Amino acid sequence: MEKYSINNEKVNILLGWVQSGVVAIPEIQRPFVWKKAQVRDLIDSLYNGYPVGYIITWQNPAVRLKDGTSSHGKQILIDGQQRITALRAAIKGLPVINDKYKEEKIAISFNPYTEEFKVQDSSTRRGSEWIADISEVMVEDFSTRRFISQYDEKNVIEVDGEKKPRFTDAELDLIDRNLTKLLQIKNKEIGNIVLSSELPIDIVNDIFIRINQKGTKLSNADFVMSKIAVYEREQGDEYGMNLRKFLDYFCNLAVEPMQYKDIEKNDTKFTSTDYYQHIAWLKNETSDLYDPEYSDILQTILALQFDRNKLGELVSLLSGRDFEQRIDLKEIADDSFAKLEEGIYKYTREHNFKHFIEDILMASGYGDKSILTAKGAINYLYGIYLRLRDIEDINAETLSKLRRLFVISLLKSRLTGSSLAFSEDFKRIKKPGDLTKFVDTLEMQELTEVYWTSTLPDEFDKTNTSNQFWNVFVAAQRKLNYHGFLTPQLKVADMTTPNIHHIFPRSYLIAQGLDKDSYNKIANFVYLRDDVNKKLDDDAPKVYLEKVRKFDGAFNNEIDSEESLARNLKENAIPESVVNYDIANYEKFLEERRKEMAKLVKDYYYSL
Repeated sequence: MEKYSINNEKVNILLGWVQSGVVAIPEIQRPFVWKKAQVRDLIDSLYNGYPVGYIITWQNPAVRLKDGTSSHGKQILIDGQQRITALRAAIKGLPVINDKYKEEKIAISFNPYTEEFKVQDSSTRRGSEWIADISEVMVEDFSTRRFISQYDEKNVIEVDGEKKPRFTDAELDLIDRNLTKLLQIKNKEIGNIVLSSELPIDIVNDIFIRINQKGTKLSNADFVMSKIAVYEREQGDEYGMNLRKFLDYFCNLAVEPMQYKDIEKNDTKFTSTDYYQHIAWLKNETSDLYDPEYSDILQTILALQFDRNKLGELVSLLSGRDFEQRIDLKEIADDSFAKLEEGIYKYTREHNFKHFIEDILMASGYGDKSILTAKGAINYLYGIYLRLRDIEDINAETLSKLRRLFVISLLKSRLTGSSLAFSEDFKRIKKPGDLTKFVDTLEMQELTEVYWTSTLPDEFDKTNTSNQFWNVFVAAQRKLNYHGFLTPQLKVADMTTPNIHHIFPRSYLIAQGLDKDSYNKIANFVYLRDDVNKKLDDDAPKVYLEKVRKFDGAFNNEIDSEESLARNLKENAIPESVVNYDIANYEKFLEERRKEMAKLVKDYYYSL
């Protein structure tokens, strides 16, 4: 089987295919990312006969209808979308969508005498020697003879008070030739690599990702979004494009709620749909704890609605793939899009989204965006939460189990590497009570006494705080309402990442000859208020804690008694023996603190 064929297509033919819908551009209603100067350069290259690269299209596989006949889908432009959109703008005069979701015209000007191209500005609009917008001469009934005559009449100069033609006959001939050369841009050929409709979806998906790596790096989710955008239930209904906007606008509004003004002003057609009304709540949203990207939403919906884990499988389902018969059926495509739409509604429902954040993430101590870095685990957990809503199994017990599932998934790295857990776990949770049984089994298998006393302490031997084990520890302190080191009036939940400092001061350890990997152990980190940290001398803990134990506010600390110090050390999982430690005890301190940190996390886990 030939994987692809290469054809040379005239610019005008390509634009005609796009206009008629033979070739679909998934990005056509998304913000145009090219700068205007890039559009100018593309036209200049075509004018001068320079290569402008290949485009790549993929013929959607034919799907079998219920009556046994086949329906051929559109060709999808999977590489070259910005170039074709630029050509539509410059040659056809069609608007693009800017970053305000407003239609914007990009006009390219041309000087037929100097053969110079410019992005249209006030000088090219006023200058009689310029064609202010080349799209105006690219129309079917354009007359070069009439244009040259009018051009000659506009371009006159005054000599001794008498108006005379600016250009000689020879120069007008040159202008005529250059104008003809400009018009020939429509007949310039662009290479079109046509991927076979018989190629397996996963191969097309792989090609899509690879060919886009030189520009904006794209992913499986981008290919899914392209597939969604070109789907039509009925010819011309823009169902898929609106579904894509449903996803896009949710993600955009979650990050920038004020963008609703641009959307409502410039995309009135979409804002009148139920999709927009469903997500309009975001314009008043102030929390930015979790702002999903469309890849996150698709991954969650894939597991929730289809019990599958690979986005490539979603492309196949949206293409109507019957995995057993190995054929594409329109009824499967239609059903898959219906499930996708239903999943988007569930994911973006205000009640679901807000309660997940409040009842699961924040209630687990993850109220700080800086520690909420495990996107895969969040996607997974939100999907399980929505599954519980589907089977009507939301109650105090299941919410507790769900919080534990979140933490155990982080502690055991269940969702790193292979995403198999996404689909396998969803298959286990089909009716009320299934989640409780599942989490109980996980705890029995994974959270053994050996794990809490040996395995987890070893995880705290890592260097730096950019890992989930440190994040879980911080979430534990936040959840348990514990306070910063030496500041029993300031909760860890009210402190920020810059407040993370060393228990054995870094300068002290460097002076003792220790390297970065040694002094930056997780077990040597603690939340410590900046002003306190700055006043601490670069001394061993035994030295600065002796001053603290005078209970006179040394270093701006807030410890006022031995009981207060003991309680504060416990809340920070610091062994009480630290009051006697210097460099000779550093390794012993790290070992002891790792065990204390594990105990604190265990207490936190079972409090969820």
